[in-house]
Amino acid sequence: MSILLGRSPDRRPPEAAPAHTGSRTTRILGALTLAGLVGLGLCAFIFSPPDSRPGPEAGTRIGQFDAVRLMYVHLPAAIWTYVALGTCAMASAVYLWRRSAWWDRLAHACAEIGVVLCAVTLITGMIWGRPVWGTWWEWGDVRVVTTLVLFLVYAGYLAMRSVPAAPEARARRASILGLGGAVLIPIVNRSVEWWENRTLHQQSTLEELRIEDLTLFTLVLGILVMGLLSLWLAVHRFRVAWLEAEAESAGLEAALAERRAEAGAGAEGSSP
Repeated sequence: MSILLGRSPDRRPPEAAPAHTGSRTTRILGALTLAGLVGLGLCAFIFSPPDSRPGPEAGTRIGQFDAVRLMYVHLPAAIWTYVALGTCAMASAVYLWRRSAWWDRLAHACAEIGVVLCAVTLITGMIWGRPVWGTWWEWGDVRVVTTLVLFLVYAGYLAMRSVPAAPEARARRASILGLGGAVLIPIVNRSVEWWENRTLHQQSTLEELRIEDLTLFTLVLGILVMGLLSLWLAVHRFRVAWLEAEAESAGLEAALAERRAEAGAGAEGSSP
């Protein structure tokens, strides 16, 4: 908890809380993430080879060519989408059990990261699909459609959280949706295997180890770097959510105090 908050509550009073969400831990994490992104960019766009292999006819080459470089972002984004939204569902379940605001804010932070990563997955998939499949979007592809549904469900989760309501009621409704939406995660992940005749996607390249050498190294590096980036974003978003909740609570308390003061002044003015 102290890592997410960036401070220990028993050592720093609320009024002394910093006006930013950074800490030594997040600065180190951010530096590692930045270094990883630079290394990933070099490996993905300079050192790793394009996907090219001999074709069935002499002198021809087939493959994804330079489009394969999108895999180093597309696949890691998809993996960490599952992790972020799965964490949101887990935190939502714990909130419904314990009614702790800490878990609700964790669910909120992970949902935002998951929605962003899911959007990255969809966009990079569209860009990749144009040269490889010959189309930007294929409504008949079960993986594409289920991923879109997953994105819309958790975008709706975020929209629900923006609706004005009592904090407890809003958290409870969002937790139910966040937990229920997690049913889609295994459906999206296994859709290629379950409906193999209704998708243009290939079977898992990573599971079957059909890539090797620098291509495999770059892909694994992409997964690790995307994980660092997701963690860095989630920590900052959690702290922002915590500060927003404290500000909302302080504003409500100030409004109630002002209202009580007005009521007290009115009562004194009406007394003989």
